[in-house]
Amino acid sequence: MVSEQRTFTTGSEPEQASRISRRGFLGRAAALGLGTTALAGILSSCGTTAFGAGKTHITYWHLLGGGDGERMLEMVQQFQHNHPEVDLEAVTLSWGTPYYTKLAMAAAGGRPPDVGILHMSRLPMYAGSGLLEPFDTSALSNNGITQDNFVDPVWQKAHYNGKLYAVPLDTHPLVMYYSTDVCQKAGLLDSNGKLLEFKGEDDVLNAFSEAKKASGALGLALGVGDPSTCWRVFCALYAQLNGQYFSADGTQLTFEDDKAEQVLAYISKLAKEVGSTNIDYPGAVALFSGGKAGFHWNGEWEVTTFQTQKMKFDMTLFPNVFGGQQTWADSHSLVLPRQGTVDPERRAMSIKFVSELLKSSYIWAQGGHIPTYLPVATSSEYKQLVPQSHYAAEASNVVYDPPVWFGGAASELENQAGAAFQSIITQQKTPKQGIQQFRAAMLKQLQTPKPF
Repeated sequence: MVSEQRTFTTGSEPEQASRISRRGFLGRAAALGLGTTALAGILSSCGTTAFGAGKTHITYWHLLGGGDGERMLEMVQQFQHNHPEVDLEAVTLSWGTPYYTKLAMAAAGGRPPDVGILHMSRLPMYAGSGLLEPFDTSALSNNGITQDNFVDPVWQKAHYNGKLYAVPLDTHPLVMYYSTDVCQKAGLLDSNGKLLEFKGEDDVLNAFSEAKKASGALGLALGVGDPSTCWRVFCALYAQLNGQYFSADGTQLTFEDDKAEQVLAYISKLAKEVGSTNIDYPGAVALFSGGKAGFHWNGEWEVTTFQTQKMKFDMTLFPNVFGGQQTWADSHSLVLPRQGTVDPERRAMSIKFVSELLKSSYIWAQGGHIPTYLPVATSSEYKQLVPQSHYAAEASNVVYDPPVWFGGAASELENQAGAAFQSIITQQKTPKQGIQQFRAAMLKQLQTPKPF
């Protein structure tokens, strides 16, 4: 377990003190909804295990399941094959809040994995709370990983207070899927079978209307019954209006109601006129794959679902509705959780492991995620990967969740915003009522102390 008082002294860390008493440590566990029995299990699970003589032992935690989990396993096995001198312990934990709670508590206790997966949208909370260690950029460079290997917006997002705390593995944005059969029938494809360009509120709505006529059901399959989908679509369109959420220091709400109302009114109109106000996430996926909709807005991670079902579809950038090409996105990134004591040999091997995951990310890209490592993203092999390469330019247009400690994947911000905006889009509340619900939730979060 945890000693009465543990001091973390690993050098180039965030400026705040990181001395955590046993009482404070357990109190923070309670704040995150984690009991002491569960906490004991977490801490005992990340201690050094027995390993072969002469081997370097490193641990790796991630939250990837399904097809992502299978591809990550392939990448891990490739590393193990290339480095028999390493004893790599890879652990898969439950997606979302359970994973992030365990990672935070393990780092706070000084016994985390050597390497972990972190959604980039979670970086402000973890780096700002002293739960991560910055990367030694010279060590990364020695392994062939440098700034010029990445698209600049994503690379800059990986920093906190001027230090590199994450190495982005991918960008996974909101994109537009389209049925080539439905769009051909609707006259929305050019002579090469590619989607004609349309932008602006009216053009987008008209294109979806033509697709609705052609499909005989829906123009746009949008999972408005899923709060996360509502948040992502709102975030993309609100960014196209340059909408703001919080002050630069993350202490004041600067949300712009007029812009929010414009966005929510438009999404509501789409749902009512060319979609549906009562489709959940699985329903939207099923309707699109069944040819009942011309278009589908979702993250690119469903590409293998439609490929497996052998439907005729393609993918492109999220549309320019309000005068900008921005879209919502997140990134799976590789981080170094804060250690009680850093073993130089394990750290060096951890850096090598991170670099080799990046270099093998063509495997990862097959699941839909855009590789951030440019030698892969610009390779002829990736360019021939379709439809995945058709939206690769989206990596330069991405907007992440607001950088507040309660933001990010599976966060309270996403949950509260999604619920408030969903109530508007599904016609359960007026825009003013839903926005007031969101405002009240955000003000409450701003007044809540960080758990770390």
